[in-house]
Amino acid sequence: MDNCPFCAIVLGEDPSARVICRKPTWMAFFPLNPAARGHTLVVPIEHVENYWRLDADLAADLAAGALRVGQALERVFEPEGMNLITSAGQAAEQTVGHVHLHVLPRWKDDRVGPIWPPDEETSSEVLDSLADEVRAAYR
Repeated sequence: MDNCPFCAIVLGEDPSARVICRKPTWMAFFPLNPAARGHTLVVPIEHVENYWRLDADLAADLAAGALRVGQALERVFEPEGMNLITSAGQAAEQTVGHVHLHVLPRWKDDRVGPIWPPDEETSSEVLDSLADEVRAAYR
């Protein structure tokens, strides 16, 4: 895909990329501006816009890759916690239109900050209604 920075990394066109590993369907590398020590991106070799556009087999490969990368990061960095994050669309703060999984070691006082909104009550009625809608849409 033209002008995709992750495709450039996949194609070996970005000499600044610090590739961790490469497999037939995915690769892992450090982002240029990591959120925390060890922050790693796992991306498909194929250009796919976001996670929700993946086929099930590629999604399974990416998940397995993120698991292996995360286990390696745990061994090396011994973090206090870990996040696995992906974003799809501008409202979710996706900044590169190529699916990527952030494998993110965390420490209590790291610079990432909270990732969940403040506590807000949602009524049982609303939750029941939303669950019914999603069950009906599930295929």
